Amino acid sequence: MEAIKLQKKYPQFSQPEVMSLVSRFKDMDIDGKGSITKQEAITALSSGHNSEGTYDSVRTTLKEVQVDSSGKIELEDYIDLIAKLRQGRNKTAGVAIGSPGKSRVVVQGSNSNIQHGILPDELSAFTTHINGVLGGDPDIGDRLPLPTETFQIFDEARDGLILCKLINDSVPDTIDERVLNKPVAKTQFKPINNFQMTENNNIVISSAKAIGCSVVNVGASDIIDGREHLILGLIWQIIRRGLLSKIDIKLHPELYRLLEDGETLEEFLRLPPDQILLRWFNYHLKAANWPRRVNNFSKDICDSENYTVLLNQLVPAQCSRAPLQQTNLEQRAEQVLQNADAIGCRKFLTSKSIVVGNPKLNLAFVANLFNTHPGLEALEESERPVIEDFDAEGEREARVFTLWLNSLNVEPGVYNLFEDLKDGTVILQAFDKVIPGCVTWRRVSKPKEGQELSRFKCVENTNYAVELGQANRMTLVGVQGADIVDGTKTLVLGLVWQLMRKSVIATLASLSKGNNREVTDSDMIRWANDRVKAASKRTTMRSFKDSTLKTGHFYLDLLDALKPGYVDYSLVYEGRNEDECTMNNKLAISIARKAGALIFVVPEDLVEVRPRLGLTFIAALMALGQ
Repeated sequence: MEAIKLQKKYPQFSQPEVMSLVSRFKDMDIDGKGSITKQEAITALSSGHNSEGTYDSVRTTLKEVQVDSSGKIELEDYIDLIAKLRQGRNKTAGVAIGSPGKSRVVVQGSNSNIQHGILPDELSAFTTHINGVLGGDPDIGDRLPLPTETFQIFDEARDGLILCKLINDSVPDTIDERVLNKPVAKTQFKPINNFQMTENNNIVISSAKAIGCSVVNVGASDIIDGREHLILGLIWQIIRRGLLSKIDIKLHPELYRLLEDGETLEEFLRLPPDQILLRWFNYHLKAANWPRRVNNFSKDICDSENYTVLLNQLVPAQCSRAPLQQTNLEQRAEQVLQNADAIGCRKFLTSKSIVVGNPKLNLAFVANLFNTHPGLEALEESERPVIEDFDAEGEREARVFTLWLNSLNVEPGVYNLFEDLKDGTVILQAFDKVIPGCVTWRRVSKPKEGQELSRFKCVENTNYAVELGQANRMTLVGVQGADIVDGTKTLVLGLVWQLMRKSVIATLASLSKGNNREVTDSDMIRWANDRVKAASKRTTMRSFKDSTLKTGHFYLDLLDALKPGYVDYSLVYEGRNEDECTMNNKLAISIARKAGALIFVVPEDLVEVRPRLGLTFIAALMALGQ
């Protein structure tokens, strides 16, 4: 009966064909519920003797099939999908257009009038990286390796697990993986549902922001929907963060060798990691007596000459300068990559992406090369104290404030808090985000592209920022604009903290119903204690300096009060030592992110009971609880 009905609706199929398709569908519907997952449909129709098209053509055509809110594929949806595929729909899906190296795969945006381009070289490089670093993982290793030439990565990323694992690979211990929602045991595989996917992707978004990724206009639903350009952009930022995190003088004291004449260590450390990489590249070119220098990761590298010399300088026994004799640029680039392969560094780049000067892939290649073969002479004992004595004052608070400023989408992004606020433009943008309309922009001097403001103009801008702070009841006694320009750490931290606190209070006020009174520290403490007590928990907090907070028990009890059942108390330690306290606070942070809170602190901030940072954590939970 069902086959007859379907044959009438889809007359292009003969009755035997419909019967055959119904039989194929039932073979896939193992549990007999009358539906299969989208991924099962794509896999079945793009592989084996029943193939109806490529992975990407099936995937793209499936978007045209009207499935119900569950997202499951029922029998009629399955027949409709095959009918559309046999009409030749989306045959070229996933096929790149344009010249080699610059070709793009066009994907549809959220709006029918918007399209986005994806570079196949980037898709392939990032997928290959994921296959390499996550292969063998106990939770997702069986999914790998993923094809590097299709869009399957975007479907596999939907449940958040691959992205969470990638974040932990880039910045270890960012996420407590015990809180992740995972499919049921392999023997009776059952994928997680949309709600569980949302929780995992809440962790992805909040954790990505917490490690310094710029995550703008990306939400959990975008990942679940498989929005290709957004997911690929997020993957790149996570990979980039991991590669550049190792360019750190604490990990590589020999970076001290890169200081230029008259440059102080503090001045050098103000450079963002990509600029330090260029400095490192040029250091080796100079040591090789090579006349050229690189100022970017695109046009200065695309002829492969500088790469040839760099590799030869790093590992001369295995990397010759023979590529310089090759006149064909693509063949020269391939010879460079063969040299890189000889030293275990052929990663991210293809010969075409070198020639066209892809800046992302070149940056990734150079960062990986530095991490593998820095080629810098170890420091003498007499030089070491210069490094070891350096300790950035307020480093932990500065880290959190930097992440918070970047979450406001200020331009340019903040890398070094004390350096990047000097001209006043970023802090004034932050004021305007926190207190909309408070900045009269005609009073603000802005630097021309590629230029810096004069000190006089910087002081004018920062004086205006101080004036705005005072007008909005911030305590800025003795603070002048020149203090911000000079990077006086305690005063910069004080100003940014008060602005961040005002933002937190404004958020809480907007969530409270009909109460226009400003939320105080005491209000937050009272609210937290009341919620914990109402849930029949015994922990309390006296203040944000309360030393008992270090165990993480109060935070976990508060989270369980807000989201009953979220805390698995079998995972909670007594907090007898610092390691146990760290594990508890790591658990609390990941649970908060799972619930949708935006958390910038790291476990050490809570273990050390830093009052300002503890306040931001409680405030984030309070916003969640409203």
